[in-house]
Amino acid sequence: MQLSGIRVIDLTRILSGPFCTMLLADMGADVVKIETPEGDPVRAQGEIVDGLSWYFASFNRNKRSVQLDLKSEAGMAALRRLIAGADVVVDNFRPGVMERMGLGWEQLRALAPGIVHTRVSGFGQSGPYVDRPAFDFIAQAMSGFMSMNGTPETGPMRSTLPISDLIAGCYAALGTAAALVRRARTGQGERVGASLVDGLISFGAFASADFLASGRLPVPTGNDHLLVAPYGLFTASDGEIAVAPSNDAVYHKLLQALELTHLREDPRFATNALRVQHRAAINAHVNVAVSRHDKAHWIATLNAAGVPCGTVMNLAEVYSDPQVLSQQMVLEVDHPGHGPVRMNGFPVKFSEAPCAVRLPAPDPGAHTAEVLREAGLSEAEIAAVSR
Repeated sequence: MQLSGIRVIDLTRILSGPFCTMLLADMGADVVKIETPEGDPVRAQGEIVDGLSWYFASFNRNKRSVQLDLKSEAGMAALRRLIAGADVVVDNFRPGVMERMGLGWEQLRALAPGIVHTRVSGFGQSGPYVDRPAFDFIAQAMSGFMSMNGTPETGPMRSTLPISDLIAGCYAALGTAAALVRRARTGQGERVGASLVDGLISFGAFASADFLASGRLPVPTGNDHLLVAPYGLFTASDGEIAVAPSNDAVYHKLLQALELTHLREDPRFATNALRVQHRAAINAHVNVAVSRHDKAHWIATLNAAGVPCGTVMNLAEVYSDPQVLSQQMVLEVDHPGHGPVRMNGFPVKFSEAPCAVRLPAPDPGAHTAEVLREAGLSEAEIAAVSR
């Protein structure tokens, strides 16, 4: 697999860090999840089936669990032994915690020359907010995202999905992979940083580019597009459809399909910039046309015309959709002692060495003895740590 032979010591919990290490594990890395005696808090969150949190199972597949009391010298000694044989250490502690544990950059390099240390945090590893606690909701608020999400009537709105956690996890995994490529060339280790706020700011570039160029603050537009019109949800005779004509060529295809070609002569709609100014008017024309037929008619007609179009699907519809199933985006993984668990598939596809589920999400400490033996600890040392 892509990352076979790479050993990752995973000191993360909750979501952003575990998502990063799951991505690495899905690509073949041997991820050793270090848990306190209490375990990752997510083990007790979400829907619990046969004693297993499916939330935890969905973000911790392909990992091995080692429980260590890191407040004890024996536990820290065991952790240092594990790091000495590792390629990557990932943590999402608040900045400064690793240093207080005696595992700052210099200590890590002394244990494992060439180590890659990946850190996920709320605000980054420096700056005036470095010591602040942060969660996804705070990052959504402080990244500008919420100010652009929603409508003028609703006010700022958060995303239901914890997107800043997930984006930071993706960037952390990407940075880790890049650092490993560099290490293969130079033999040198690297410090990789990803943060919830930075990642979400990065994903907002299509809106911030306009602001940085003009100084104008973006207005929240709900289901409409900030920069394109018409674009959004329109109401067919039996419900809503999403329509996304992203440029003039596709806009004219939309007019043809909707039998609205006379609007080509309307000066209010001659360019996209003018259509954005007269968004309510162009949307009204599109809505009247769309209302004359049902969703199935428009899905077939508009897609055939080359106009991106789809229905608003709930999760039951998503996970039974033939395209989603063809992409193997629903997996069923057997968890011994807990039964089968359905979870998301792999969003990245490789032709020669595909991602695979090699291990279900582990029970707490399921691999403690196994992993510590691999690190060379004696049975007596293992017994001392496992008490």
